[in-house]
Amino acid sequence: MLLECDSKSLATLMEIIAEYSFNNGKEFIEKHHKTEYQELLKVIVSVDATQCKTKVSKEKTMTGQMLYNPKEMNKEFKRHLSARGWKVERITVKTFVPEIGEEHVGFREIDAVKNKLGVEVQFGKYAFMVYNVAAKMTIFNKQGIIDSGIEIVPMHSLSSEMSSGVSNFEQIKTDLEYRGKSNIDIPVLVLGIDVIKRPKQTRFSLKEYAENHK
Repeated sequence: MLLECDSKSLATLMEIIAEYSFNNGKEFIEKHHKTEYQELLKVIVSVDATQCKTKVSKEKTMTGQMLYNPKEMNKEFKRHLSARGWKVERITVKTFVPEIGEEHVGFREIDAVKNKLGVEVQFGKYAFMVYNVAAKMTIFNKQGIIDSGIEIVPMHSLSSEMSSGVSNFEQIKTDLEYRGKSNIDIPVLVLGIDVIKRPKQTRFSLKEYAENHK
């Protein structure tokens, strides 16, 4: 059962709890995309995920509990990004498979792009998070659409209040650290967010974070 996300009563600030600079992502973005980065921080401020706690769980371990709705949260981010002039970018991709004599045609899409900074908001399954950094952003870079990227993902504490299977910052940071860098990787900054600051989370509030990144 899903209830509609109430975007008219936004009030609670999201929190940036953690960050991971992959391939010097933070340094590159602060140097080359300072304006866009500051704007993105304002977007995060504008999204109140507590208003998207609209999913009534049917899972055995959480039956009847109200959970955060990943689709509604993603929609809210995209709405705020669009309002500030960030554009969804889509490219057509195709490959010929000689063994069956057919050409496969599809598309790849990135959530938002502005002045060659790409943004992916990912509240989905585990595989998509690393794919965004290790494959999708590289593809869009090769097409000349982006030169760096930011991926916004939930902390484990937030993903545990969503449907099962939603990945988190801790997982993607672990995988990227163990994977290491390749010569085709682009600079990417991964931001781990939560709806509130939990007892063990000592990162700046978003207001403090923005003040320290002017």
